[in-house]
Amino acid sequence: MSPFLTTLEIERFLSAKPACLRDIALELRNLVAVAAPEASERISWGGLNYFDSRRGGPVRAAICQIEVHADHVRLSFIHGIHLDDPDRLLVGDRLSKRYIRIDSYDEAQWDAYKRLIEAAARFDPAAVAHG
Repeated sequence: MSPFLTTLEIERFLSAKPACLRDIALELRNLVAVAAPEASERISWGGLNYFDSRRGGPVRAAICQIEVHADHVRLSFIHGIHLDDPDRLLVGDRLSKRYIRIDSYDEAQWDAYKRLIEAAARFDPAAVAHG
């Protein structure tokens, strides 16, 4: 069984969303499939969540989340504060979570998003010293 959801499940999840936002979400999903092929995909917390099930669950082993809002899409990283972000795309003020707001498919920085997804897939929160 594939760790990714079926096309039908994704179509149902995105069916009520505007076409322009569905396109962004689907392109981000494609990036995850290329950048983190080991990822498991789940629908939870109102979005598409990706994590490495070999290392844990959707929080501990989180890679990213695709959240479709009313007028934009967010690419969120639970461990975003720990990711190398040379393009300074990540925003947010939570303890660790950071995100990118994507308003337009044509203005999206797909290569930079892919690099962040790759970095998130490599990140091991157990390697971060707590103290």
